[in-house]
Amino acid sequence: MAGNQRVCLIGAGPSGMSFLYHNSKLKAAGKKCADVVCYEKQSNWGGLWNYTWRTGLDEHGELCHGSQYRDLWSNGPKECLEYPDYTFYDHFGKVLPSFPPRAVLFDYLQGRWNKSNLRNYVTFNTVVKSVTFNKETDDFTVMVKDLSIDKDLPPERFSHVIVASGHFSVPVVPYFDGIDMFPGRVLHSHDFRRAREFKGQRLLVVGAKYSAEDIAMQCRKMGSGNVVCCYRTKPMGFSNWPAGIEERPLLTKVIGNTIHFKDGTTAEVDVIILCTGYMYHFPFMSESLRLKTKTELYPDGLYKGTVWMGGGNNKLMYLGMQDQYYSFTMFDIQAEWACAVVAGHLKLPNRRQMEADIKVWREEQKLLKDCYEDIAYQTKFVCDLASEVGCKYNLDVSALYNKWEDDRFANITTYRDQTFTSVFSGKTGIKHHTPWFKAFDDSLETFVNQTPNK
Repeated sequence: MAGNQRVCLIGAGPSGMSFLYHNSKLKAAGKKCADVVCYEKQSNWGGLWNYTWRTGLDEHGELCHGSQYRDLWSNGPKECLEYPDYTFYDHFGKVLPSFPPRAVLFDYLQGRWNKSNLRNYVTFNTVVKSVTFNKETDDFTVMVKDLSIDKDLPPERFSHVIVASGHFSVPVVPYFDGIDMFPGRVLHSHDFRRAREFKGQRLLVVGAKYSAEDIAMQCRKMGSGNVVCCYRTKPMGFSNWPAGIEERPLLTKVIGNTIHFKDGTTAEVDVIILCTGYMYHFPFMSESLRLKTKTELYPDGLYKGTVWMGGGNNKLMYLGMQDQYYSFTMFDIQAEWACAVVAGHLKLPNRRQMEADIKVWREEQKLLKDCYEDIAYQTKFVCDLASEVGCKYNLDVSALYNKWEDDRFANITTYRDQTFTSVFSGKTGIKHHTPWFKAFDDSLETFVNQTPNK
């Protein structure tokens, strides 16, 4: 194809929007850029941050993408995930607490995207149905459906495909003996929306990752009965759970309302919430183009965590597929790197060198022993991408992440009450007017208006 590369971008969440953002910066600077067509299944941008009350199927009969719940507050400090060229202080014009609620984060994301007038680049209510690669013509054929008119559109050809549709939308739902006869409610965290609906109810939370931790805390905060969290491998390990939350080994069977655990104990519960993770699910990608991996910091088959080695002649990229400490910042530098490759400003090495690089990263990943080593590893990954594109910012916020982990293990109830200093703006977050465990107003207006403008 002559001229600019023609790119199919799948998804308008933080990763996809960062690709559009950096491509638009290239265009504004008069540099070679790509012609991008972005398809988004939902009616608005934001990916998971586009909160919906819906569960199961959306208004078009598609699987509901959103996994966020109404009462969510950031479980990581905003200073760890802000954009270096568009800080929270830049957006809100004031210093805010370090752990904002969901609506504040979404407003921040939209601010950067609106400032760059990116909305016109997104085709909403359009789902990608098929992506294939033709070796003879060295390009991709993409089939999409316009959900607003329930119509398959003619196939389009693209030089590159960028998959930025995320991996937190299709739940892993394990079976446990007797769970099909449980008389109460069973749901996956993907369908968890409001903690208030479980007021007074006894809960079993299956899982030991961040969603299990946060949903257990949210439910107790909103007045649930006792919460038992059960784990498969090891407990979350907090020594100071608030009253009414405890951990036990994995359940073995369910008999009526009685849950039996591996250690021989039992508990009576009314609701089972499965915080059992998500699968990488890309049914629209042809077999040779489909990423298949477990959740890890460096998925196999992706050069620089981005370029798919299994097919597509180095012109298929996946964004944001890593397990994450860094989130928006990592997605953004990954997208900037991908933009540079697509536009031809950054040349890929040969296949042998790319495979060797993947091997080095994955071998190092095997040696990681704890969360602090994980943070250092992902920091190295982010800074490696930054160095390749000549990023003028130091994206290393590992000291903040280490403090955050220290705070969580010191007190799981109060860690969101701590403050952090932005490495980009130099501003230190203020104390929220109410401790998080007692803060029930999570509106954008209340959170932002608690401090005067700069």
